[in-house]
Amino acid sequence: MDTSSLQPTQRFSGRVDNYVKYRPTYPQAIIPYLRETIHLNRKHVIADIGSGTGIFTDLLLKHGFSVTGVEPNEAMRLAGEAHLLRFQHFKSIDGRAEATGLEDHSVDLITVAQAFHWMEPAPTRIEFNRILRPGGHTLLVWNVRLTDTPFLRAIDDLKRRRGKNYDAIHGSHAEENGIRAFFAPLDVRLKSFRHDQIMNFDGLWGQLLSSSYMPAEGEPGYEDTFQELGEIFQRYQENGQVHMEYETKLFLV
Repeated sequence: MDTSSLQPTQRFSGRVDNYVKYRPTYPQAIIPYLRETIHLNRKHVIADIGSGTGIFTDLLLKHGFSVTGVEPNEAMRLAGEAHLLRFQHFKSIDGRAEATGLEDHSVDLITVAQAFHWMEPAPTRIEFNRILRPGGHTLLVWNVRLTDTPFLRAIDDLKRRRGKNYDAIHGSHAEENGIRAFFAPLDVRLKSFRHDQIMNFDGLWGQLLSSSYMPAEGEPGYEDTFQELGEIFQRYQENGQVHMEYETKLFLV
């Protein structure tokens, strides 16, 4: 997918607050998986590329790893810094996947969470090869929203009808053939975990607004989207809450 016309480094700028408050975290089980498969330990240096507001970076830092977050969007990067600079082993860089600003062969593990589909493949592959140390690894992660309950299908239908470029953007998430082509001829290991997020209506609405393809306040369709989401919530809520369920997909090289 050619993302250049979609302004990938700027499109979340007006949605940072909702992104910070309402986007899902990632399963804790990722950490023991990395320790088991690639023997990740605290001596290793990690670069979280497209780190955004630091949701995945936070998971790594809480387990004592040294992480450099690389993020081109100023608003998201500043939000991440405000939250993560309390960690001694965290650094923040204004950079892109195609030009990180990191030194040659300085990284043991590259992580990309919920962002790889915005990156230009050819220059990103060159840059990843440049910054990785010999024997280093790359991990791509997505929280992929499931559609196997009536509530989840209703949310997916709302996003498809009300979102701009929804199918093109959402369809590029965790696309296995493209990922294998990106890393070829290297072998790609796949792993997945179930992940559940419990939300009230404010959380559900805030998360919807954190998606760059949904209408923002003042844009056509904003009020109608709010009304439709309220109807969906009332139909499926239990005790004022709904379950947003994900399959967290990992691609490890």
